[in-house]
Amino acid sequence: MGNAKSSAISKEILEDLKLNTKFTENELCQWYENFQKQCPTGRISPEEFETIYARFFPDSEAKTYAQHVFRSFDTNEDGTLDFKEYIIALHMTSSGKTTRKLEWAFSLFDVDKNGYITKTEVEVICQAIFNLIPKEDLPKLPSDENTPEKRANKLWGFFEKPDNDRLAEGEFIKGVTENENAMRLIHYEPIAD
Repeated sequence: MGNAKSSAISKEILEDLKLNTKFTENELCQWYENFQKQCPTGRISPEEFETIYARFFPDSEAKTYAQHVFRSFDTNEDGTLDFKEYIIALHMTSSGKTTRKLEWAFSLFDVDKNGYITKTEVEVICQAIFNLIPKEDLPKLPSDENTPEKRANKLWGFFEKPDNDRLAEGEFIKGVTENENAMRLIHYEPIAD
């Protein structure tokens, strides 16, 4: 029975994740079992994360975006995601309370992790988001957001800041909350037919 300990999720992590995500105890235990199988070390490398993430976006180039998502969830910056970081990543990118989600979006856009977002960083993430859009959906995009640059310009415009300025987290969250379009532009949503 030497292995029993590692195959069960700790009560502490379970309670924490039940509180902070929409997942049920059953779901979490199942995720954990799969996690153990896929990642016997209990850690996910950036490469493994890219592979998992790519499954969600079979028709597009998800690698760049996955790398940014990975960076934003590797909260202890050890270059891997543990089970808890991984589940929170899945939860945040799929649903999650708006404020929490926006806090995450801020860390996604804060590429150099200095606590501020610049227009250049917005351009970097808009490019990564663009890679997620299946080629056949590109013609359906509005003319003022059909390139990564246009998307970045449109998004930055909502914050009413000069191009060389920077945004703190509060300003970012406020700007996005007050503009439905900004909310739509900060992440990728498949176009409904």
